[in-house]
Amino acid sequence: MAHSHSHGETHGHHHHGTNNKRALKWAFFLITAYMVVEIAGGIMTNSLALLSDAGHMLSDAAALGLSYLALTYGQKSSSQSKTYGYRRFEILAAFINGIALLAIAIYIFWESYQRILNPPSVISKGMLIISIIGLIVNIAAAYILMKGDKDENLNVKSAFLHVLGDMLGSVGAITAALLIMFFNWNLADPIASIIVAILVLISGWRVTKESVHILMEGTPQNINFEEIKQALLSIPEVKQVHDLHVWSISSDFPALSCHLVADSEEHQQTLLKKANQLLKEQFHIEHTTIQIDLEDTDCTMNYSRE
Repeated sequence: MAHSHSHGETHGHHHHGTNNKRALKWAFFLITAYMVVEIAGGIMTNSLALLSDAGHMLSDAAALGLSYLALTYGQKSSSQSKTYGYRRFEILAAFINGIALLAIAIYIFWESYQRILNPPSVISKGMLIISIIGLIVNIAAAYILMKGDKDENLNVKSAFLHVLGDMLGSVGAITAALLIMFFNWNLADPIASIIVAILVLISGWRVTKESVHILMEGTPQNINFEEIKQALLSIPEVKQVHDLHVWSISSDFPALSCHLVADSEEHQQTLLKKANQLLKEQFHIEHTTIQIDLEDTDCTMNYSRE
């Protein structure tokens, strides 16, 4: 019987990590500062669309702050009490963020309903100015995030998509302000708020669903369990695969454990090497724990080659 523990490089290159943290930090400060301005502006102009967009910006700020903390905490070394370090902090915070977004969306829907029944007067000029500034701030934040490693790092990519989504909220608020200004159509304000609330609801549901899936040790979304099983069985020295488990420690850290039944004792080390190479190259799984057995054990999760 042989065991293999493979631990791939999980932190990436230092240069990329520094760029990502810097991009996330500056985008976070920019979005958070403007969110405070937008809340004040929403109260002063009596615009629910601005307040709704501020709620969406809160989700952006939370996503950016969460991504920054995930990169920072993820670099903390593991201990005897936390053998994976603080990687799960990202998922726990994402779950709380998702629940908060759902609550914000429900509140916006309720307020919008009240305003549709009784549309209040809105100071459209102030609303328009603040909305245009908001759009500029979002474009600036998106530009900053593009300087990071957004195509490879999931945290930066997620934050970038959040900011792109918030641009729609700013465009909605600008449109509503123009409709109120030129047509005195005060209903545009709660209608724009509902559109933003739908965006917040979708974001909140997605974040909550994904974080719960990871906390429940679910198979990563981008990994096909059946394909991994068949790929391992395709290795000539493998007779059977059992106790196969694939899960995520954090959003970008998949892990795998399994038992492989070898055809002979001489092939054990060759088999370990082939299995780890296959999992790394085909499925980008570098954190593995593989046990090699010489004869099948009584196991409910048993997969044999036909």
